[in-house]
Amino acid sequence: MKIKDILNALERFAPLPLQESYDNAGLQIGLTAEQEASGALLCLDVTEDVINEAIDLGCNLIVSHHPLLFRPLRHVTEDTQVERCVRLAIQNDIAIYSAHTNLDNAEDGVNYRIAEKLGLVDVQMMQPRQVNVADHRVVAGSGLIGYLPGPEDSLAFLQRIKDVFHIECLQHNELLGRPIETVALCGGAGAFMLDEAIRLGADAFLTGEMSYHQFFGHEQEIQLAVMGHYQSEQYTKEIFYSVITDRAPDLPVFITSIDTNPIKYL
Repeated sequence: MKIKDILNALERFAPLPLQESYDNAGLQIGLTAEQEASGALLCLDVTEDVINEAIDLGCNLIVSHHPLLFRPLRHVTEDTQVERCVRLAIQNDIAIYSAHTNLDNAEDGVNYRIAEKLGLVDVQMMQPRQVNVADHRVVAGSGLIGYLPGPEDSLAFLQRIKDVFHIECLQHNELLGRPIETVALCGGAGAFMLDEAIRLGADAFLTGEMSYHQFFGHEQEIQLAVMGHYQSEQYTKEIFYSVITDRAPDLPVFITSIDTNPIKYL
């Protein structure tokens, strides 16, 4: 199985035209996609430890959610983590591919996996749009809204989020005084979807990041739940695993054992 065949499978699932204009999804490092794949290591973030793990496992492909190369490099030295990762990957002939906002916006992508973990039903994109992909059009969208199978008390709902996503510290505003039935969500830095969640009448809004001032003014309007960026996107690795093993069932595929979340909690 060639590396390009694996990348083609990933891009059929989450086409690159679905990414936001500021993003840099796609092949980050790779001397040639024609190379035979020896194995794939799946991660949220590319770090030196992850690359060394790929080397130890005999994998010449790393698939990440967050792009290693998000901004242009002016030089490649040992000065920054990104530069060191680039050098290490090239020295060991390891290809790095990232599916970022194209995976966020794809049907059955990041937000759908969050909704699935929460058990939401009748899920719909909050702001669907048509995107041209090659000779056809696909629907893409940044956030989702759906329904719980039954009403939940706000405290029980927040506790369930914490348990399901293994969250050390869940941020939220004051507890909502009514049952939660409709849930809107947007993984990662998804606070930009809060106004749309309110407009659509959601009882709760779940995301990975939100600034201090955005918590004000929504008391008893909507239950806010902020999971942490890493925590909200941790299951992207499961999506990658499913796509790749379906296309290449005999390829060694590993989910990283390394916790790349740079934020720690006391």
